[in-house]
Amino acid sequence: MTVGLFIPCYIDQFYPRAGVATLQLLEKVGCTVIYPRQQTCCGQPLANSGMEQEARPIYEHFIDTFQSFDYIVCPSGSCVYHVNHHYDVLADSEAVTSVRERTFELADFLVNVIGLQELPGARFAARVGIHNSCHGLRGLRLGESSERVGPAFSYYRYLLNMVQGVELIPLDRIDECCGFGGTFSVNQPELSAKMGKDRIADHLRHGAEVITSGDMSCLMHLEGLMRREKVPMRVMHVAEILNSTQPA
Repeated sequence: MTVGLFIPCYIDQFYPRAGVATLQLLEKVGCTVIYPRQQTCCGQPLANSGMEQEARPIYEHFIDTFQSFDYIVCPSGSCVYHVNHHYDVLADSEAVTSVRERTFELADFLVNVIGLQELPGARFAARVGIHNSCHGLRGLRLGESSERVGPAFSYYRYLLNMVQGVELIPLDRIDECCGFGGTFSVNQPELSAKMGKDRIADHLRHGAEVITSGDMSCLMHLEGLMRREKVPMRVMHVAEILNSTQPA
């Protein structure tokens, strides 16, 4: 299958290694991956700031850019959620409907489209804590959340268990928000920082060496707090761990 790779703005600008790992991982599992160079933002920042009409040209450009691919894959739950659920403001058309239905978050794609069952050669020797982003968990249902009754599951946990050497640590609050929330962290900095510090403390209590997530925006927030507090942990996108072949 041919996959159009959509890389969010903040990964492109600040964490390109997560984008490269996503590309390499998709190729390892047999996909033909194309990165359309004309791609831009999904439009989420504008929409979240109340300017959805101004974001419409960005939405339309996204549809034009990715409509020819079998699937569109993105290493960000928040961006995928935005395409899936907020592009309904566009005029209904076959292209719009098709792109929205074929846009997948990376873990969702690996589990439910590829049907991945093993990652030969994957190795990453470290104690890893999983941070579940709100968009990924409650929007895309990539794992269980405490407010819903149902079976326990996690796409990230399932995939990371395929990587030799990874020790997944337990957490007291597996589905608590990190406090980033995009512009929330700008408008409510004190509350945002306190929420982030709580998430970091939970990982520290259980001996994590690495915090991983499918949303680099959450990890960016946590990394900033850890740097200021000189916390001896690091952050990595889940694609980097799944793509790793060497000890940490």
